[in-house]
Amino acid sequence: MKNTNVTLPQYCIWDFNGTILDDVETGIRSVNVLLAQRGLRTLAGKEEYRKVFCFPIRRYYERLGFDFDKESYETIAPLWVEQYLRYVKEAPLFEDVKETLDRFQQAGIRQVVLSATELDMLCGQLRFLGIDGYFDEVLGLDNIHAASKRSLATEWRERHPDATAIFLGDTDHDCDAADALGAPCLLVSRGHQSEAYLRGMGVPVFTSLRELCRKLFEGSL
Repeated sequence: MKNTNVTLPQYCIWDFNGTILDDVETGIRSVNVLLAQRGLRTLAGKEEYRKVFCFPIRRYYERLGFDFDKESYETIAPLWVEQYLRYVKEAPLFEDVKETLDRFQQAGIRQVVLSATELDMLCGQLRFLGIDGYFDEVLGLDNIHAASKRSLATEWRERHPDATAIFLGDTDHDCDAADALGAPCLLVSRGHQSEAYLRGMGVPVFTSLRELCRKLFEGSL
């Protein structure tokens, strides 16, 4: 593991899906509808899902067996979003999210969401969950294709060139976004990729935000 030398930052940049929102099961249910409609094998559960999920999302769909010569990614993506919106209202916050948001807020750490979710959809989800008031900035994409959030991270850094920050996420793509920020990445291993895979990223990996928060405030990362 890399020595991140993390001290309390001015900003915490949060990923959303799989870090704040426990929507792994939502993602499985949504894609399984599309797979079944096309006669493709559906995912058996979280363990299998975490093994195949990846960025860019287009590559994830290819791993699942979607044939883009027959049906374009641009056609499939809105169909997935339609299914996702059917199920996502059942997806909860992870149980330690609110206490972590509160602790960061009390410590004077400014908080930002940076996500590959389309911006209006993201803002709506934050309002529905009742946590939108915690965030100084909400950064999402201008489309539903979830290609990359690296550009969002780069733009944020250009606006805040001297700010200290950490990035909290649950996937290798969050490591990429943190790299664009020039900020330490801290990963939680209960989201969209497996703990075993995340430990190969060379950054700190935690099983919960509660554990992450304790280590951060102890200065023991």
